[in-house]
Parts: sequence; structure tokens; C-alpha cells
Amino acid sequence: MPIRQLPDLLVNQIAAGEVIERPASVVKELVENALDANATTIEIELEAGGAKLIRVRDDGDGIEAEELPLALARHATSKIAALEDLDRIATLGFRGEALPSIASVSRLTLTSRRRGAPHAHAITAEDGRLGASKPAAHPEGTTVAVHDLFFNVPARRKFLRAERTELSHIEEHVRALALARPGIVFRLSHGGRAVFALAGDGRDATRIDALLGDEFGAQSLAIEAAGAGLALRGRVGLPTASRGQADRQYFFVNGRAVRDRLVAHAVRQAYADVLFHGRHAAFVLQLTIDPSAVDVNAHPAKHEVRFRDSRLVHDFIFRTLHEALAQTRAGASAPVAALASPAASYAYASPMQARFGLPVREAASMDAYAALYGNGAATAATAGVGGASAPTWAPVGAEAPPTGNAAFPNDAEPPPLGFAIAQLHGIFVLAENAQGLVLVDMHAAHERITYERLKQAQACGEVPSQTLLVPIPLRVAEREADACDEQAARFAALGFELARSGPTSILVRRIPSALEGVDVERLVRDVLADLVAHGSDARLVEYENELLATMACHASVRANRRLTLPEMNALLRQMEETERSGQCNHGRPTWVQLTKAELDRMFLRGR
Repeated sequence: MPIRQLPDLLVNQIAAGEVIERPASVVKELVENALDANATTIEIELEAGGAKLIRVRDDGDGIEAEELPLALARHATSKIAALEDLDRIATLGFRGEALPSIASVSRLTLTSRRRGAPHAHAITAEDGRLGASKPAAHPEGTTVAVHDLFFNVPARRKFLRAERTELSHIEEHVRALALARPGIVFRLSHGGRAVFALAGDGRDATRIDALLGDEFGAQSLAIEAAGAGLALRGRVGLPTASRGQADRQYFFVNGRAVRDRLVAHAVRQAYADVLFHGRHAAFVLQLTIDPSAVDVNAHPAKHEVRFRDSRLVHDFIFRTLHEALAQTRAGASAPVAALASPAASYAYASPMQARFGLPVREAASMDAYAALYGNGAATAATAGVGGASAPTWAPVGAEAPPTGNAAFPNDAEPPPLGFAIAQLHGIFVLAENAQGLVLVDMHAAHERITYERLKQAQACGEVPSQTLLVPIPLRVAEREADACDEQAARFAALGFELARSGPTSILVRRIPSALEGVDVERLVRDVLADLVAHGSDARLVEYENELLATMACHASVRANRRLTLPEMNALLRQMEETERSGQCNHGRPTWVQLTKAELDRMFLRGR
């Protein structure tokens, strides 16, 4: 066949196939144009899920009357003029493809009045053919009305989904744009019914609450960080607010909503130790970066970007979120730099201290206890409560008030997780705090504590270890024995010394001190299996935390291990001081709070 020049209508329809996927794509392009025109109010009206009508009205700068035909011409734009402008794109649109593409697959009317102009002008386009520009009545700003989308492309029209489905896609696009611009008023209606109306007060928190609900605001952390020419702000959900699907993940680069694999990987890494299997973090994050350091011309629909220094962006996002999540602790709903409460000075001397690896402070006199909780509490702690024998622990620094049915003193604030009152089924610790009842999964909680200690020690190259009096021989697969030889340095960093004693046998000569008394044979086999599964040293670095998690799991207190009250209280205090202690390293919650009001409702009290 001979080579021929394609007609403009066909060229525009090919472009529309890339840019205009469904009604939501039209809404996105038109609203982005309105934002680029400095609009402060944007109204969107829909009929039949956008298939019959999409009308977007704004109060922006408007278009000159003589430029209306040019606005519907292919590759005509006011946003870039030269090649170098592509390196510093600060607007949402820039290619000049959206309006002509939409006009080629719909019946379009463009009405606009420039700021300060005496009146407006309108132009129509049907099947890509332009009508004449005519005077019209319209306030300052622009209205684009798109009727009968894909009326001339029946193959595309029949791929449209149900009205409700198309509307949900539009809502999602508008929600993302509204989250990016909290200072803009957005109104969306469908079939004459208001879907949402958002005031533009400029506050991120107000916009997030309006679109994602108050629950997200209450279960999220504020992020504000800057450095290396980057700035990140927004909110990230607590691990307890994770979701079964990634439907609440909004990321913006200079106000542009994007889906980027590099960003997704950085977020997953930041949440790696706190999310349960198959759960997804929720977040609304805005990254501000020099426009010259990001390429937005990487996708036809501009959903993706390319960073000039992708490693810098990845590490900045990861470290910012990682540090914010690290400051969350059991008993606190917001990040804390350090535990500034009486709980910070509580410690216990107990026979299980070595087993738990908990710090022991020097004992103080009962005067310190009385000063914090009053003389009555000190007397009760010595004599026992209700005729019962006195608790066996001694106050260290400042001891807990009496447990059992005794109320907290009015002049003293109990620690966030309160004080232990019992152990249930050898699995859960029950504690009373100022809000009500706390239930703690003792294995999950101790696992997080041990895991964080191992991570800190490993990062400092100081994992305490001990040489076994009698080395433990193990029969393993040949490739596991090979892995043992290849990664000897890595095992040493984790506190192990493993020596190959034959083609399929090894000797365990040294283990981390925290693992004293655990099933070493089973643990080493698990670690070797992970090593073989993940292959090279580079892969092992990525999964090193998983190896530490395996060690922490084996070293933690097991179910049906009876704990004394001092041991339970020591665990609670350590939870309050340990980073990310709200979840174990597998993502399971370590504690649950039942408030007194919730307990009252359970028993119908006050009704």
C-alpha cells in the first residue's frame, strides 16, 4: 500500500484512543485545564455517568475570542513554547491534545470569557468539525460541554460500563484532583443530584476529612519533611488503618496525581514491618520537587513520571515514612519523639529480666512510690490489697500502684497501657488503664520488642552472642551447606557462627545471646531455608529483616507461659518505649483497647 498522510480527524481519533479512555478521562483533562487557568471554583455536571453529558464550568482566566478555534486545534497550547520548556513543566497540561481529542469523539461546545472582556464567545465542534465562533452570555471563565461521548465511535462506546461504574471512576479522578488542591472549590453533580460540594479553605485536613472521612484523619499521622531539594507533606494511615486493597493511596508530584512504582516500593518498604499479609497502607502525600528534576512527559495520559534522581526520591520518601511510623508506640495514637510520662521511669526487678532482656534500674525507696501515687498507695503496695498477700515485686524508680480492684489515684496519671491485672489462657495480658481495659497478645508484643532490639544491635554490628559449650551438629541439604559457607559473614553479623563439617552437615558454634533456651536447630534450619530461597547476598540484604523477625519469633515468650504480675508490667512498660510496638513484625496488632464506655454498652449499663 502507498504511504499517505492521515486526515486530521483520524489523527485526532487515534490520539483520543490514547488520552480518552472513558468519561472519567474527559473530566480529568477538563478539570486540569481549569486548574491551569487559575480557577478558584470548578463545577462538574454529569448525565448518564458522563456518557450523555459532561459539563465543566470554571471561573479561571478564560480564552480570547479569536483563540477559541485554536484551542480546539491539535498541538496548540499556551503552556509551552520551546523545547527547553519541556524540561520545566509546571502545569498539569502541556501537549495541546486533550480538547481536539475530545472534540473528535463527541459533540462539544466551548464557551469562554476572558477576564475583563465585555462578553463571552462560544464555538462548537461535532465529529471533529468546527463551527463559527459566536457571541454568548457567560460570566468570566470557561465552560466546556461534552455531549454524546463516542457517538461516532460505536466500538469504543460499547466498551463503556454501567452508569454507576463510570460515575465511580469520575468520582475517583475528581477526588484525587480535589485532594491535590484544597484551596479550590469543587462541586460535582450527577443527574441533578449533588455528589459532593467541597469548600476551598486551603487546609489539607479539612479536604481529607471531607473526602476520606474523619476516621482516616484520626487513624493517620501528619507528615511534614524537607531536604535535598525535596518536600513531602500529607498524611499516612496507621498500620491499624490498613485496607484490603490499594484504594486509598494518593500521591502527587507538584500537584499532579501519579501512580509510580518507585513510590509504591518506597511506601511498602516503610510499612514492611507493620502491615499484615495482603494489607495495603492508606496515604495522601504531596511531593514538591524542582520541575527540572522530574519528567512528566512519560505517559500518554500523564499518569506516570520519571525522576532524574530516582534513588534520592525513593530514599527520601522511605526514610520520612519509616521514621514517622517508628515513633508510633503502643498506647499512643500519635507519634511521640520520646515517652514523656511517668511510665518512662517505671521498671521492675524480676526473675524473668534476663529472659525478656529488659533493662533494670537501681531500686529507689518507697518514698518515691509514695510521692508519685500517695501514701495510701504505698501502704497498700506493702500490705496487699483486700487482705491478699503483697505483690512480690519491689519498686524500681517508681512502681505501679496496687492492681486488682483498686482505683487509680486521682492525682497521678497511669501509664498509657496501665497496669496488669491478670493473664488469660496463657496468651493475653489484661491490664487496666485510665480509659478502660487493655488486652495484650504477650507473644506478639514481646516479639516486636525483641525484633527492635535485634535490629538496633545488628545495625550497630553488636549483636551479643555466646559460644556454645557443645557445638550442635545439623544435617542439611547440600545447597544449604553451600549457602552457609558463602554467607558466613552475614551469619556472623546476625550473631551466628556456623562451620561446615561435611558435604551435608554443619556445626552451630555460636548463637545470639537473645536466643538462649530456644530451639536452635529449628531456628537455624529456618534461616538457612530463607537464605537458599532468596539466593544472592543482595537479595539477602533485602530480606535481612525477615531473618531477624524469625529470630525474634523464636526468642519471644510462648503461649501458655505463666507470667507474674511484675513480668506482665515489665512487658507493658517496654511496649510503651519500643518503636512500632502497636504491631508485631508480621503486622498483627499487639494490643487492643476497650474503653469504659464500650464496656458499659456491652452490658447495657445506663439504659
